[in-house]
Amino acid sequence: MIEITELAAEKLSMYLAENKLDSPVRISAINGCGGPSLGLALDKPKESDYVHEAESFALLIAQDLSQACGKVKVDYLEKDSGSSGFSLTTERPLPGAGGGCSGSCSSAGCGC
Repeated sequence: MIEITELAAEKLSMYLAENKLDSPVRISAINGCGGPSLGLALDKPKESDYVHEAESFALLIAQDLSQACGKVKVDYLEKDSGSSGFSLTTERPLPGAGGGCSGSCSSAGCGC
């Protein structure tokens, strides 16, 4: 299941409209040096997706990822420092959480 806050839906709608994009937005797991996290990307729906219809766009998530992590909340955070962005949190830890890379990471990336 996907929950999207009013502010996140507004910001995502504005982004898609300003860039003249007509594509669903996928919630996906990304592996990095800090372990798995969730991200947003434009994508086409697949048969195995759970689709959450918002007013002006659709959010997609693979059913197996949705089952593994439970409810996903999409929010938009505005910080006092002037930085802002989307925040994705899950009801349960992402599969593989607590892992990360073996060895060291550098600005060039890591060998995950």
